[in-house]
Amino acid sequence: MFDNFWFHVEYGMNHVLDINGYDHVLFLIVLTVPYLFKDWKRVLLLVTVFTLGHTLSLMLAAYNVVSVNGKLVEFLIPVTILVVALFNVFTAGKGAQKEKIGVLFLSTLFFGLIHGLGFAREFRMLVGQSDNKFITLLEFALGIEIAQIIIVFVVLFLGYIMQTVFRFSKRDWIMVVSAVVVGLVIPMIINSEFLA
Repeated sequence: MFDNFWFHVEYGMNHVLDINGYDHVLFLIVLTVPYLFKDWKRVLLLVTVFTLGHTLSLMLAAYNVVSVNGKLVEFLIPVTILVVALFNVFTAGKGAQKEKIGVLFLSTLFFGLIHGLGFAREFRMLVGQSDNKFITLLEFALGIEIAQIIIVFVVLFLGYIMQTVFRFSKRDWIMVVSAVVVGLVIPMIINSEFLA
């Protein structure tokens, strides 16, 4: 029983931390980079909302409620990253993340749904015809949440170091990191099979 639990938690963690599927990490980076450690409650809530969206779409896929074109989803995932990164670039230093909470949380939930659909096929293979799909899903979601918290902590810590030790302004830190992510996701969008 515990072996199965840990297998699914670890599987969820590996899904996020997979070096070949770094889109999840890029999304978390641009979601977190505008914040400081003192904003940890808001960041944790944002990440949890993203996990909820991700988990909901996996549940809908596991129970065959939704079926989406995989190429379309693989195209939309880097688009969601690009949208958040560009939002950061255009609002850096303006405190936009402190305003419009509803819009931020709803868009994060929606992006979570899209990212979850990107993993739906593999997740369906993982659960197969299992009677415990829901339990597996919760264990997997726990693994995702743990990995996301690790990434968020690393991003907040690097932001702290860059802004205190290296004296980067918060605005410059947000701009540089978001611009790097934009540079990484544009080729992912251009090379997606959906556009081929």
